[in-house]
Amino acid sequence: MLKILKISEVVGMKVFTDGGDFIGTIEEANLLGNRVESWRVRVAKNSSVGPYLSGAKGLIIPHQYIKAFGEVVIISKTAIPKEEAESIEEIE
Repeated sequence: MLKILKISEVVGMKVFTDGGDFIGTIEEANLLGNRVESWRVRVAKNSSVGPYLSGAKGLIIPHQYIKAFGEVVIISKTAIPKEEAESIEEIE
């Protein structure tokens, strides 16, 4: 059964890539009209992409890259800018 979540329930959820890498937490939703356009994710200091963001504290993830909402949020690894994605693959 499909469960509909309120934005307030999603804010604060942990975000992982579909490869299992921890990214951070959902900070807020960016709306366009009456739909979610993207999600602002605060990148955790201990995440695998944190060191590659040149001091940025977060990422904007377009909604189409969200794969699943549940206890955590799963995003496609392709949502991460190319340099970071390559660095994650090197770590694995």
